[in-house]
Amino acid sequence: MRVVTTEDLFRISEDHEAIREAVRAVAEDKIVPFAAAVDEESRYPQEAHDALVAADFHAAHVAEEYDGVGADALAVSIIIEEVSRACASSGLIPAVNKLGSMPVILAGSEDLKGRYLPALASGASFFSYGLSEREAGSDTAGMRCKATRDGEDWVLKGSKAWITNAGVSDFYTVLAVTDPDGERGRNISAFVVEKSDEGFTFGEKERKLGIKGSPTRELHFDNVRLPGDRMVGAEGEGLKIALRTLDHTRITIGAQAVGIAQGALDQAVAYVTERQQFGKAIAQFQGIQFMLADMAMQLEAARQMVYVASAKSERMDEDLPFFGAAAKCFASDVAMKITTDAVQLLGGAGYTRDFPVERMMRDAKITQIYEGTNEIQRVVMARQLLAGRTGGR
Repeated sequence: MRVVTTEDLFRISEDHEAIREAVRAVAEDKIVPFAAAVDEESRYPQEAHDALVAADFHAAHVAEEYDGVGADALAVSIIIEEVSRACASSGLIPAVNKLGSMPVILAGSEDLKGRYLPALASGASFFSYGLSEREAGSDTAGMRCKATRDGEDWVLKGSKAWITNAGVSDFYTVLAVTDPDGERGRNISAFVVEKSDEGFTFGEKERKLGIKGSPTRELHFDNVRLPGDRMVGAEGEGLKIALRTLDHTRITIGAQAVGIAQGALDQAVAYVTERQQFGKAIAQFQGIQFMLADMAMQLEAARQMVYVASAKSERMDEDLPFFGAAAKCFASDVAMKITTDAVQLLGGAGYTRDFPVERMMRDAKITQIYEGTNEIQRVVMARQLLAGRTGGR
């Protein structure tokens, strides 16, 4: 029998609670007042950007040795949760900075880390992640973007799709085929591309259902010349690095989902305690109370899964792939249900833009799709289960 010790569990410390309190204060003061306008105008949340940089919450995961805050994975999840509670588009600022830079952190040379991480930590530059393509989403190994060796350099050609915060970020971790004749999946390498690189351009912004404040665009590479020292890790290890990255960063999407769901539940509770029907607040009806109880129960279960996965990410546990996928999948499904129920509880009011729950419902949907659809998460979990790597053995 496997004995579970206190080291297996996450702990919410006083420092974590202090971070939550500080982020919530920033969110309520600098992010909430602009969230509706950011969505309505489909504009980047610059107010949130500036506030998060000023408070060092934009990329708190960067280690102190690279001039960062050095926050642990649980603290980063709390930051993303609290920002997303106010505005899902703004929650993508710390989430995508972690996603884009994680390959460098996990596999980059000390030169690469020293070159890019301090700029990220200071807020002078942001990071995005270039993995998906129009015809290579879930099938990442089927990508067509190529990098061809030319002396000491590499020449990058092709495109990437669905790239979050494209055009805002200065740095991009991009995956490309470096050996067209090599074994599928082992012929891909990772590179850091800079916004100023000649031949690197962006497509038009996608017109989206939700997270309208976060620009999603294609990346186009027209024979972009990259110095050899821009490669992240060894040649041919790009996809392995990319998948390791997702094990850690899928948790941030779970945190975003928890934040969105919490925001919707907050709105629902406030509304039903004020809304009068049949001579009393509708919160007094048992049917409403049961809905609220289920929403809160499901939300807390999702939060616990995200926090446990965050602790496993920090420790680099062997069963992280299962827990990262489970946290993302469960939390996003819960967020979709809770936001839908919140709209129902507000009735006709919930269906209007006068209340934020319709925005939260639209925002929640993407959490079931990006960083691996929930169908893919279930594939990951099943494979881990069948291999005996779920943490419950």
